[in-house]
Amino acid sequence: MIPKSFGLLFYLKKQHGDKKVNRPIYLRITVDGVLKEISVKRSWDPARWNSNIGRAIVSKVTGSRRPSSKQPQPLTPDDEAQALNAYLDTLHAKVHEARHQLLMGGKSITAEAVGNIVQGKESSGERKHLLLEIFQYHNDQVKTLIGKEYSKGTLTKFNTVLKHTRSFLQWKYKLDDIDIRKLDYEFITELEFWYKSVQHCDHNTTMKYIACVKKMAVRALRNGWLQRDPFIGFNLALREVEREALTAEELETMAGKNFGTDRLAQVRDIFLFSCFTGLAYADLQKLRRSEISTGIDGGKWIFTRRQKTDTASRIPILPMAQ
Repeated sequence: MIPKSFGLLFYLKKQHGDKKVNRPIYLRITVDGVLKEISVKRSWDPARWNSNIGRAIVSKVTGSRRPSSKQPQPLTPDDEAQALNAYLDTLHAKVHEARHQLLMGGKSITAEAVGNIVQGKESSGERKHLLLEIFQYHNDQVKTLIGKEYSKGTLTKFNTVLKHTRSFLQWKYKLDDIDIRKLDYEFITELEFWYKSVQHCDHNTTMKYIACVKKMAVRALRNGWLQRDPFIGFNLALREVEREALTAEELETMAGKNFGTDRLAQVRDIFLFSCFTGLAYADLQKLRRSEISTGIDGGKWIFTRRQKTDTASRIPILPMAQ
């Protein structure tokens, strides 16, 4: 929510019974009439303070030089005033940066929230969301939905990437986990480098693993835990791989090969059945006799649903597959 009014002021706070010459400097942040006061951990002489602009008074006389000496010279009153004003200018900029941060994050801009950011505190009720924590929760959900929405192979893949990501955090940052807000373009490119150089993965395998990490970033974005997609500008495209198809002669040679063991012969038969039906191994694993029926041409057909895409398939059983 964008506030109707926003202001900030540095002032000297008068304390009851305080007889000291210097008074503590406070920062007052005002948002829609609500105040937040923060001590800046400095004090100053009221006689040398401009309450209209909230800064220390600096003499208008400039350009004087100190006598040349190898010994360090004490700071003049103007030096002290200029140093204090520079510090207050820095805090002033931090307040506006905190306001911008809340605005870009879609969060309510309040005096308390701005003050917390300036002081380096977490906003009230806000907690860190860690990458591996999010990853583990996702994998636990996948495990629960095996057989309904996911396969065991999918869980194995995500568990593998979780293990790899944990190793990467140790290798690069010496951390057991990392705040999801720390993810940026550099993090992604370093992860890519680690997969290719340390794990010796090829390009396509690397991209498929990193795509799993992106899924965690997308989840964080949708939950409001991450304000900017760290994958912007990162190319996840796979490189085309030319796969040489087996010829009819090679399939016939394989079909006529005597392996000498029933186990290898069965592996060969499953492979050939896959070749002549176009079914993946996962689809062959779950294939049942009840899914084989007579088609409109009088021949045998397979009526099944593909595991990966959950789409209906109708496949004629060719003589070799039969």
